[in-house]
Formats: sequence, C-alpha cells, structure tokens
Amino acid sequence: MKKEKKKATLAQRINVLRASVMGANDGILSVAGIVVGVAGAATSSFAIFISGIAGMIAGTVSMAMGEYVSVNAEKDAQRKAIETQTVALDNDYDGEFAFVRDKYLASGIRPELADQAAREMMSEDPLKTTVRERFGFNVGEYTNPYSAAIASMISFPTGSILPLVSISLLPEQWRVPGTFVAVIIALSITGYIAAVLGNANRRNGTTRNVIAGILTMLVTYGIGSLFA
Repeated sequence: MKKEKKKATLAQRINVLRASVMGANDGILSVAGIVVGVAGAATSSFAIFISGIAGMIAGTVSMAMGEYVSVNAEKDAQRKAIETQTVALDNDYDGEFAFVRDKYLASGIRPELADQAAREMMSEDPLKTTVRERFGFNVGEYTNPYSAAIASMISFPTGSILPLVSISLLPEQWRVPGTFVAVIIALSITGYIAAVLGNANRRNGTTRNVIAGILTMLVTYGIGSLFA
C-alpha cells in the first residue's frame, strides 16, 4: 500500500513563505543597488541592464545556497538538542519534570494546575514536551531545506525584475528617480509582509525596510557618480 505523504505543518509552510518573502526583498534591494550604482557612473542602458542581470544570477545562486545551508544547520542544531534531551530524560527525569513545572509556574499558572499540566504533558510524550519547553521547537517539525532553497531561488529573481525593468525602460531623465519610487513601494510591501509573518510591529518593520532600501540606493548611486 502506498504510504500517504505527511502534510507540512503551518509553521513549516510559514518558514517557506518567509524564505520567499525575504528572497524577493533581497532581490529588489540587491539589484536596485547594483543598477542604480551603475546608472550613477554610466549612461549606457546596455551596461546597466547587463550589470543587473549579472547581479540577479549571482544573487539567485547565493540566496538558494545560503538558505539551503542555513536550514540544514538549524536542523543539525535541533537534532543535537533532541539527543541532549533524550540523555537528560534517561539520567534525570525528575529534574526535567521540575523544569517543565517551574516554567508553567513562571507563566502565572497556579501551583496545583502547573503540577497537573506538567504530569499530563510528560506522561504523554516527555521528549516532545521538554524539547519544546527548553528549546522552543516541536520534534518532527523541520523546515525542508530544498523547499526553502527553491523558494528563494524563485523569489529572488522575481523581486529583481522590478528595479531591472524600471531602470531599463524608463526614459533616461526618469530612470533613477522612477526606480527609487518603484523600489520604495515594493520594499514597503515586502517589509509589511515580513513583519506579519514574524508577528512584529508592522510600521516599524516596513519603515526599516524602506529606509534600508533608500540608503542602499543613495550610497551606490553616490559611489557610481564619483566615477562618472
């Protein structure tokens, strides 16, 4: 009988979505910095376009490989945490039980309820309980490194298209300011989405992202202008 494929959890899907959003954000920011910098030094549309394409290809490979390596490193750390807790439960079950109970107490639960909750959780699955309480992740719920890498590999060039098209198609006198405006709008969107996924302050997250983009383009354009 064919084994049914296990569905990804919400946390796993959010992590892949996070990789997609950050990949698109980096694509926008990286290629915008490159093409605006080159535009500051040269007026050739071909030179600007080729530099943007080169940045897009390099960034796509870098992002995909970086995401793959980072997710695998995270999985290795999680596996090590599970091994550590397995040994801890074998050697000092009572100490691990006390840790879980005390953590529930610290969260404001009444002593009798904290003791009851700890006993029920530990009797059901002590390894999952202690790993979750000590290290903050659920056993068996790991982000797929291939999914994260593919998400970044697709989203980075997708994000790169906006500054590349803006700088290439707009009239010469408008291409730099037009690219600035297009990138600011795009970074506002990706910054907001990233803040939502990270459960962070939406305004602060969006503002930081936009400021980073503006500074990147100003610096690269200024450096490019020195060589004009």
